Amino acid sequence: MSCTLLLLLLALSKSSLLKSEPDVKSPVIFALEKATLFMESQYQDINLDAVLGFHILQGYLKGILEKSSSAHESLAQHAQIESLLRKLSSLIERATHFLAQNDPKYFKEFEPILGPHFWVFPQSWNQTDSLLSYTAFGSTKCLTEEMSDSCLTYLLGTWKESGKSCIVTSTCRNIMTKPGCSDYSLSHQLFYFMFADMKGCSDPVFLRAQYYKNIFCASMMKINLAIESNGFKFSSRDLFMENIIFCGMSGFSDFYKLRWLKAILTWQKPKEGCFGKPGKDFKQTSAGTDQKHLLRRIKRREMLFADGCSAHNTAVAVGALGGFLYYYC
Repeated sequence: MSCTLLLLLLALSKSSLLKSEPDVKSPVIFALEKATLFMESQYQDINLDAVLGFHILQGYLKGILEKSSSAHESLAQHAQIESLLRKLSSLIERATHFLAQNDPKYFKEFEPILGPHFWVFPQSWNQTDSLLSYTAFGSTKCLTEEMSDSCLTYLLGTWKESGKSCIVTSTCRNIMTKPGCSDYSLSHQLFYFMFADMKGCSDPVFLRAQYYKNIFCASMMKINLAIESNGFKFSSRDLFMENIIFCGMSGFSDFYKLRWLKAILTWQKPKEGCFGKPGKDFKQTSAGTDQKHLLRRIKRREMLFADGCSAHNTAVAVGALGGFLYYYC
């Protein structure tokens, strides 16, 4: 047997295995249906970050329907995804209306990322190289949330009325390429380069975009593996899922580990359909500490609901789960 034929058979075997595995897709679709029910009950109150998570999910669902065929997708699952997409699209439209009223300044600054064609999803896949990860991490606060928002609005062109887009200030260039950053600072550095890709920005710093993505996601993989080895502490779950969203969208398939998918599915609150503070079976002392830690990390516009649901937690969860579904479909 020729080497070429062998490689082709292996590729077809892997493709067939991934696309025919019912235990991967069905639980994810079910979890996303429950999360959409949560959005239906809270769409008037959730923040922009939460709407963005569901908006990314919407994009993944559209992508799945575009690439799926009856040979690879069961008719029942196809119908489920179509139904979920219709419901989600209606809810996003309504939620966006309330966002514009509830937080008009922030909404105006980031309205472009809720556009129908802003996000582009991977058509080919790569894997991280552990040799490219940082050997040691420096500050977890390389950049503030305000700095990140400011740099992103310069790319979007929303930094002022009728502002020019794709502007890269020296401050933004320095903080977004600073080595050794960790946690949310690191994920926001990657987010910056993702925004530049979506906008088609041509500043010289973006000529090395893939170089930075390779380093950032190798380092984010290192962080996620450490979170896993530490037992997925509640305070780390939000970051863990955010890393999966951003690096998955950047084309790194090794973030879609089945054992990570199984862990994420267990974090969903079965009654509410959301993600957030663990239930009564979670140790109280740990929960209290973790909740305070989480509040220091998440977006300043985060909303925690009385039932323990977190808008940001739910947003990153549905974004990550959408990526898993997209990859395995």
